[in-house]
Formats: sequence, C-alpha cells, structure tokens
Amino acid sequence: MNTDRNSRYLSQDIHFFAAALSETLVSVWEEDPASVYVEIERGYIECYTPDVVRIRNEETGYLTHYSRDTAMFQRM
Repeated sequence: MNTDRNSRYLSQDIHFFAAALSETLVSVWEEDPASVYVEIERGYIECYTPDVVRIRNEETGYLTHYSRDTAMFQRM
C-alpha cells in the first residue's frame, strides 16, 4: 500500500484545517452515474464544517459547497 498516495486524501478535520491554513490546492471528486469518481473542481478550502466544505475555484474564484459525505477531497 502506498502511504503517500493515501495521505493526499482529506477526511479528518485536521486535514481540512491544515490544507486551508496552508492554502493547499485541493481537487474535488464526485461519483458519476456509472459509479466512477471524476474530478469536478480544483480550488482552495475557504471554510469547512463536519458536513460541508466550501471551495474557492482556482480559476474563477467562485465559491461552491460540497458535502463531505458524497465528495472526495485530495491535496494536489
């Protein structure tokens, strides 16, 4: 098992806190209708709660909220 690859995924509050504090670029993945995860956005964590993560888009600056239950977050 590649631990470096697994350490890139954000799942705990401390992961989101560190990524937000360091302004780390984050990739957001969601499942498509074929049950395959696809990258839907890249950006920076603006805010997070136990249920939702708010991402500021890398290119446009728009803010989008993603459920922590349905989306997967990965450090770039």
